[in-house]
Amino acid sequence: MTILDELIASLPGDVPVRSVPPGVHWTVVCSRRCGMAATLLSEHLHREKQVREVGSLHLKSARQLAELAYSAELLEASIGIAAINSLLAVAESQAVEVNASEVAASHGRGKNVALIGHFPFIEKLRGTVGKLWVFEQNPTEGEYPAESATELLRQADVVAITGSTLVNHTLDGLLALCNPDSTVMMLGPSTPLSPVLFDYGVDILSGTRVVDEMAVLRTVGQGPRSVKWKALSC
Repeated sequence: MTILDELIASLPGDVPVRSVPPGVHWTVVCSRRCGMAATLLSEHLHREKQVREVGSLHLKSARQLAELAYSAELLEASIGIAAINSLLAVAESQAVEVNASEVAASHGRGKNVALIGHFPFIEKLRGTVGKLWVFEQNPTEGEYPAESATELLRQADVVAITGSTLVNHTLDGLLALCNPDSTVMMLGPSTPLSPVLFDYGVDILSGTRVVDEMAVLRTVGQGPRSVKWKALSC
């Protein structure tokens, strides 16, 4: 089974969907609670559809939308991951409210650290950790292309992986490349706060719990990347 298989199998029941508003940067599905995922888009020529049954997604159940996480169309997969996050029962008593950058800096002090994804705290980490490798599918100056991870991830003591890798279906492969002795974090609003991920080598989950649904819906719909949410790590 894949990580997605087990995540969907672990979902507690099913509920109707209340809204499905994809934003420029974040996609939201509201069902049992408000779930989020990064908005990713497939490359298409002309005007090919990236989402099937547009206009009727709100008539589906949350579990039906969760199945979209398997889609090769990245916008559909974004909706699917947001739906999974909207259904998960999060054990907040087993989590702490903390910024992921603080966790990464604490565990990575003086060590080799690999970041899968461009995080806003990169410069902060550079003055704290030993070696720092940043892998991106579209790397900028000082970053490494995604294919370099095959060689370098084994050398990392700490690996921080963006939850968006669930959307683009690269998470299983990346986890297989990590050194078994490394500390692996998964972070960002796409990250499911589910113990399933611990079975696949993830040690720390840092995701989000939306505490003001209307504020998130309003802000996501207006386009900004920054949205206020409660950051939980477990």
